Order: sequence, then C-alpha cells, then structure tokens
Amino acid sequence: MPKILMAASEAMPFVKTGGLADVMGALPAELVRAGEEVAVVLPWYRDAKLASAPREAFRDLRITVGPTSFLVDIFETVELGVRCFLVSCPPLFDRAGLYGAAGSDFPDNHIRFAVYCRAVLGVMRHLFRPRILHCHDWQAALAPLFMRYTFAGDPTFFGVRVLFTIHNIGFQGIFPASALYDLGIPTALFLPNLLEFYGNLNLLMGGMYFSDWISTVSPTYAVEIQGDLGFGLQNFLRARSDRVSGILNGIDYDTWSPEKDRLIARNYSETDLSGKSACRQALLDRFRLRDRPGAPVVGVVSRLTDQKGFDLVAQIAAEMMREDLFLVVLGSGDASYEQMFRDIASAHPEKAAVHIGYDEALSHMIEAGADMFLMPSRYEPCGLNQMYSLHYGTPPIVRATGGLEDSVVSAPPQEATGFKFRDYSGAALLAAVRDAVGAFGDRPRWREMMRRGMRRDFSWAASAGEYAALYRKLLM
Repeated sequence: MPKILMAASEAMPFVKTGGLADVMGALPAELVRAGEEVAVVLPWYRDAKLASAPREAFRDLRITVGPTSFLVDIFETVELGVRCFLVSCPPLFDRAGLYGAAGSDFPDNHIRFAVYCRAVLGVMRHLFRPRILHCHDWQAALAPLFMRYTFAGDPTFFGVRVLFTIHNIGFQGIFPASALYDLGIPTALFLPNLLEFYGNLNLLMGGMYFSDWISTVSPTYAVEIQGDLGFGLQNFLRARSDRVSGILNGIDYDTWSPEKDRLIARNYSETDLSGKSACRQALLDRFRLRDRPGAPVVGVVSRLTDQKGFDLVAQIAAEMMREDLFLVVLGSGDASYEQMFRDIASAHPEKAAVHIGYDEALSHMIEAGADMFLMPSRYEPCGLNQMYSLHYGTPPIVRATGGLEDSVVSAPPQEATGFKFRDYSGAALLAAVRDAVGAFGDRPRWREMMRRGMRRDFSWAASAGEYAALYRKLLM
C-alpha cells in the first residue's frame, strides 16, 4: 500500500479555525482504519492542543527561504493511529492566532508557510518518505513547487505523486509580486497560469500547477469552480478539467449521531423517532418559546455572512415571519446580519430567538430539536450542517450549490430528503420555505422524509474509500 503524507495548516484535535481542520482530523484517521499508512505535517502553533508531550523527531533542520534562514525542529505524536509531525519554528508560529490578529493577516504569512512547506519536504527526506503527497489549500501550495522545481534533481522525490485539494477557492494566498524575492522564487516562474495573477503572486495556482491532480470537497463544487465560482481561476481549472474532481466530505458519526449524542434531551433513531419531540420541546424551552404543535421549528447554525446567503433572508424576513413557524438562530459574523436576527427576534418574540456567538451544546440542540434546517448559501464547497441535519431527521432547506446540491435530494417527492431552490433570489428562498412549511403538515409523509435522510451514508469511510481509489489511480 502506498505511504501517504498530508500537508495542511490545521487539523483537529490540535487546532481549528474552519472546516479544513475537521477534514484533517477525520480523513487521515479513517484511511488508517482502512489499512493505509498515513502521516500528517502541521505547523506547531502556540494555540495547539496536545494530549501529551510530543517526542523530538529531528533537531535543527536549517531552512533558507529567500534571503533568510530559519532553524526548525520537528516533533512527532500519534493521534488516532496517525503519525503527526509538528513543525516548530517559534519566530513564525509562536503567536496569538494562526493566520493573523486583530482582524488582519500577518504580513509575513507567505514566509511562514514557505518555511512550513520546506519543512514538509524535510519530513519526506528524513522521517517519512511517501508515494503520495496530499496538499490542502494555499498554505501547503509551495510544497509541490519546491519539490518539483527547487529540488527537481533530488532522488528523494522521484516518483512522488501530488494531489492538491481545494477546500474553498475563495482563499488563494495572494501576495504582491515583491514576495517572490522573500521566497527565493525566480522571476522566470512569474508567468500567467503559473504564479502571476493580475500582477500579484498566487500561491494556490502555483501549487495546483505543480500537482498531478486537483480535487475539491464535492463533485458539484468541482464543476462550479471551473465557471462562475472560480474566483478568477476558472480558465486555469478548465484547461485541466481532465484532472479535476470532487469528493464529498464526510461527517463524524461518533460526534454527530442522534442515537448517542449526549448533548441532546433524548436520543432517537430512524426506527424510533419518539425522542425527536422531546428534543424539539427542549429547544423551545431553551429559547423560552411556547409550542404551537403545527408550527415547524426552523433552525440556523452558521457564520452570518454573505456567502451563507443571509442577504436573501434579509430580502424576505418580513414575509417569512408571517408564516406559521418558529425561527431559532445560532451564529455570529457580519454585524448587519447579527442585528437583523436580533431585530427579527425583537419583532416576533413569540416565534423567533437568536443566540449570537457559538455554543457547541446549543448547535447539537438545534440540529436535534429543529424540524427543518435553513442553509441558503450563495456558494458552499461542501457544507457539514446539511449532513448533520439529514442524520438528525431535520430536513434541510438549501440552495442547490456545491455540496448542498450533492447531499440533499428534493425530487421526486418519494425520494426527497429536503428542499432545494436554484435561483439566488429572495423569492426562490421564500418559495422553498413555504414548500417546507406546507409539507410539514402531512405528518406521515414528513416522517418518511426524515427517515430517508437519516438512512443516507455520509460517513468518512465512504469518502476515504474514494480518496484511496484516487491515490491508486495516480500511481498507475
């Protein structure tokens, strides 16, 4: 079996800012359970959480990036059977925050992650020699460039195949052209469709250029990034369309399962839904809302941003709140959307409530206690909450984009697991909400829809199997 080394800037349980960490916490462990030999390389940030002290694996790895040299130490620990190598360079990673502070990125992020990428190659040379290098997002993008260009003659890397996974193409690692000097990258590589992007340096594009295959986190998103959602890289990706594919992320059924979730009022399952009503009542009680049995509870757990479609909610808030429903919201983000939900709750205290911020226990209460889940994203590379919702028997209302399109079935009715709308408009969202509220009134059919969603397999085992097949394809 081929040895696989993954490079990413964050992973659970060590450190997390977004969905990348969830993937990196689950996918390598699932591959190991399936018999693969997998290791992960991460920066060792100040905020990293370690269950025990890691062992020293390599001391004083000297890395030169542009005009500057750094001494790096590599430490090793094991998490769920996965060897995890931690890149220690205190001047670069011993900071408050992973990528920035006070709302601004660190100005030397290009240098920080260039040193990290060189350390990845150091791990490959001295500690773990893989057949597959699997890089995730722009922070790992210089690893294939350094491997294939800077160290093209090093036999350590002969035969290594590179898979590059995009988790959100909106984040590309764009820096001024002057960063070439900081990184020691020759100007001969500063070319359109390689590193040059409207006069700037684009690390994501460079990483993909030097990779053998490009994947992303859902099949539909793999198509969308070659079109309107390419954030300027659509032509680059279309030229490589025969080497671009999507694999839907999985979810952690150990954490997200109504059968064993310790954070909900009562456990339940596809074959015994009786606990769902207790969870609904607990959620209404939590927000001090008096139940109206025929009114569905619409749940939201989200970052409150434009990407998540809350401009559409703003367009139809008044009309939506005239429907016979409850609305419960957990999230934070743009101040305007936080205030919008506060205003909705203030205007409709008998049917709407909001908690600004994040609360892990409350997120589980909403997934279990809501009757339907609202996720009207402008774009969504994969999304997790819609899969949590399906598994908890909470049919989602989603826009047909990215992983939402791939995971939710809306037609034909006898196969539906939720509700989808396609046009990015308030009117289309309102129609979908009304369809869901209307369908809720037919309780036998609604319960069948709940059960269909709960039977869907969104386990990491399924996703890991697809990655394993792709690794083998790359080695053929």
